[in-house]
Amino acid sequence: TKDDVPQIHAFIRSLAIFEKLEHEHIGTTADLEKTLFNDPKYAEVVFATDSETGTDVGFALYYFTYSTFLSRPGIHLEDLFVNQEARGKGVGTVLLKYLAQKAVKEGFGRVEWTALDWNTPAINFYTGNTVGARELAEWKMFRLAGDDMAKFAQ
Repeated sequence: TKDDVPQIHAFIRSLAIFEKLEHEHIGTTADLEKTLFNDPKYAEVVFATDSETGTDVGFALYYFTYSTFLSRPGIHLEDLFVNQEARGKGVGTVLLKYLAQKAVKEGFGRVEWTALDWNTPAINFYTGNTVGARELAEWKMFRLAGDDMAKFAQ
């Protein structure tokens, strides 16, 4: 709900700090409210909550994609973050499993995400026995943003 926006923003800020990208986190709570809770809605968020304290300890922000090769929709996990004190307790597994279950239930073809190349614990988690994801080393990600995007758009 819109009431969750401050918590979403706080998780994103914590993720940016963890990823050493705090300088790139310029989105505001107003931006989140507009893009997550108005029409059109560009992404969705799911929280992991500590059952004993009722405190949100992690989140996943995702949006829907489409595979032309599969001719089916998919899920792109934009951000997955678990507070330091909750790591290693299965929270990330629960969040990823939620997305995989959603994809299977709705007949989607895949769930995809990226990880920073230095984040070995995350990569090991994703490719290990618990999750079992395959790293797509043959693909490179490209980004067009800011002034470069505006210049190209002319």
